[in-house]
Amino acid sequence: MAREACFVIEGGRQLRGEVRPGGNKNAALPMIAATLLADEPVILRNVPRIRDVRTMLQLLSDLGAAIEELDSHTLRIDTRGVRPRPLNPELCRDIRASILLAGPLLTRFGYVEMPPPGGDVIGRRRLDTHFLAFEALGARYDVNRIFRIQASSRLCGADILLDEASVTATENAVMAAVLARGTTVLRNAASEPHVQALCHFLNQIGASIEGIGSNTLVIHGVERLGGGEWEIESDHIEVGSFIGLAALVGDGIWIRRAVPHHLRMVRLVYRRLGIHFEVHGEDIYVPPEQPLQVVPDIGGHIPKIEDAPWPGFPADLMSIAIVVATQATGPVLFHEKMFESRLYFVDKLIAMGARIVLCDPHRCLVHGPSPLHGERLESPDIRAGMALVIAALCAEGTSVIRNIAQIDRGYEDLDRKLQALGAAIERVER
Repeated sequence: MAREACFVIEGGRQLRGEVRPGGNKNAALPMIAATLLADEPVILRNVPRIRDVRTMLQLLSDLGAAIEELDSHTLRIDTRGVRPRPLNPELCRDIRASILLAGPLLTRFGYVEMPPPGGDVIGRRRLDTHFLAFEALGARYDVNRIFRIQASSRLCGADILLDEASVTATENAVMAAVLARGTTVLRNAASEPHVQALCHFLNQIGASIEGIGSNTLVIHGVERLGGGEWEIESDHIEVGSFIGLAALVGDGIWIRRAVPHHLRMVRLVYRRLGIHFEVHGEDIYVPPEQPLQVVPDIGGHIPKIEDAPWPGFPADLMSIAIVVATQATGPVLFHEKMFESRLYFVDKLIAMGARIVLCDPHRCLVHGPSPLHGERLESPDIRAGMALVIAALCAEGTSVIRNIAQIDRGYEDLDRKLQALGAAIERVER
């Protein structure tokens, strides 16, 4: 039987010190794809060293890109030698972000053939919006076991209303439109920080995109994109994860380069769970002895926390917030609107002693505080995996978390970062 890596965690320790989050994975992945549009080398800095990034780089390398590691977090990518060919199905099944290669390859070569993407098992994640956007720009598509998209001539700008504010569909449409003939108006566009970062990066290398940060992007097609350099911001989801961790088991934790300007809604929601943190320039300090008291709605009603597209509360932090709620005094209802399988991980928290009622695939009621105890667990996806790590750190006894390759997809050197704070966490083969 093959051995696999696990985390063995001894809970109950207080953590202190400082931690620096990695670069934003959800910005790095589309930027790596976007290098296909540049006719000169591109240098990306603060690239997270995580499994999803390695997979994306391998896909690019298989197409003929020259990738040079200038240091542990800096890449020089030259895609001038890329030639169109079918993408490796095994690699595409590893990450959902493989779909982000469709827009750049279609724009550059007029044809792309690729297998369906994989990624987290958190519910159905439709791709219709991507293909409808490509069609509006002048492409045809055939979707079966293999995706085939082609355009008989250069793509043409269009006025496009996306049928949902999908992050990856917005990114794909933007990358397809930057070299199209004429102007594209992209309405109901996603505006998450990583979408904004991609647009700013593309402008840096010669694109012309207006309305960045809003839900209407105006993309003036240009003849070419050149090379350049870009530094990826810290991952605000990782920052939000560390704030949740620090609130439960921290004895004073500093989070450096914490992009606080991306955390305004996170701060509002965390306050409703009794979490308070301080902003010091670009850093965040989470003081010890957090109140962890659920704040009821006006009139004493049970509060509801729900995710939403930006600038709403990020879906990727719902799992973290649920773990925090198990240790906060009072009831709170969580409504996960976007992914119908994301809440199924709560059965693992229930096994650890949490008082949670799973109302349906989208809602759960948490009533804390509940003392948690160590358990044998399995990480179902990136964010639930991180949530289980936090739960194990505040539980009594030892927990073993399997399938941590999922966690490694989104968090760089998580065990080492936690060890530096004083956590009893070990990566072992079992």
